Amino acid sequence: MTQFAFMSDTRFLKAPQLQAGAHRYGIAGIAWDGSTTNRPGARLGPREIRTASHMLCDGIHPHFGVTPLGALGDAGDLPLPNTGLDSMRAALPALVRPLIETHHMAWLGGDHSITLPLLRAYRAWLGRPLAVIHFDAHCDTWTDHFGEPSGHGTWVYEAIQEGLVVPECFVQIGIRSAGERAAREYVLDQGGLIHTARSLRGVDGPSQMAPVVDAIRARLRHHGQPPVYLSLDIDCLDPAFAPGTGTPEPGGLTTSQVLTLLEDMADLPFVGMDCVEVSPPYDHAEVTAQAAAVLVWTYLCGRLAQAAASSTGSSGSSGVGSPGGAPAM
Repeated sequence: MTQFAFMSDTRFLKAPQLQAGAHRYGIAGIAWDGSTTNRPGARLGPREIRTASHMLCDGIHPHFGVTPLGALGDAGDLPLPNTGLDSMRAALPALVRPLIETHHMAWLGGDHSITLPLLRAYRAWLGRPLAVIHFDAHCDTWTDHFGEPSGHGTWVYEAIQEGLVVPECFVQIGIRSAGERAAREYVLDQGGLIHTARSLRGVDGPSQMAPVVDAIRARLRHHGQPPVYLSLDIDCLDPAFAPGTGTPEPGGLTTSQVLTLLEDMADLPFVGMDCVEVSPPYDHAEVTAQAAAVLVWTYLCGRLAQAAASSTGSSGSSGVGSPGGAPAM
C-alpha cells in the first residue's frame, strides 16, 4: 500500500499505520483548503482532529459499547498538490481508489471541495449513484464559486448534475445560511429532502429525532437501498459548539443533536464519510476539533456495532470489531 505522509506523529485514536488486510476501517487526511472563501485554515484540520481524538482514552463508545481500536488504521495525510483545485482533484482518485477498495474510510478535511472528487471515486467504484446525508449550514448548490466554475460551495450542484448521487436520496440537515431560493431549495426541487436548522430547533433525543431518521430510511427503501455517503461540515454546528470553522453561521445545531442522529442512523448502509471545514486557527480551547473527533469516532463505532449486529443477528454488540473484510459496512 502507498505510504502517506503524516503532518506529525499523531494518529487518530493513536491507531497504527493503516494496513490492507489488517484494518477494516481507515482514516486519511485531505489537508486542502484552496477553495475557502472566508477564513482559511481547514488544511490544518486533520492534524488537530487527530490530536483531539486522544481525549477519547480507550475509545469505547458509551452508546455502542465498542471501540474501533484493533480494527482501525490511520493512513496519514494524502500527498496532494496545493497549487490549485484542478490539480488537487486530478491527483486524488489514484490515492483514494486503493483505500476505498480495501477499507471503510473516514476522510478528515480540508474544505468542502474535497467531497466532489470523493463522490466521483465512490461512484466509479460502486458502479451506481449514492445517497448522501449532508450536514451543513450551507446548501453548497451554487452554480459558480464567486465567478469560478467550482469550489466548496458548488459540490452538491455538481454531484447532482454529474449523476453521482440519487437526487431523491440526497438529504441536507442544518441548512440556515443566507441565499437565494433557487440555491437554498435546489435539493428539494430535485426531489431531495432538507431539514433546516430552524425546523430542528428544540428537537433533540431519539424520540424527537425519530421522524427525521424514519424519513431517510423510507426514502432509501423506496429507491432500492442505495449505498449512503455521509458528508459532515462542522459548521452545521452552531458557532457556540464549533467556532473554529471558515464560515460560521449562528443558529445552528447542537453537538448532541448531531450525535443523536449519527447514533440513530447507524443501521443505514454507509460506505464512507468525511468531516470537513475544521479551521484550527479560529478554534477556541480546541472545542471544534474535539467535536469533530467525537463525531468521526461515533460514526466509526456505529459501523462496528452494526457490523457486529449483522454478523450475530442481534441488535447490540460490544468489544472490538474484526479487522479486514469487506469495507461496505
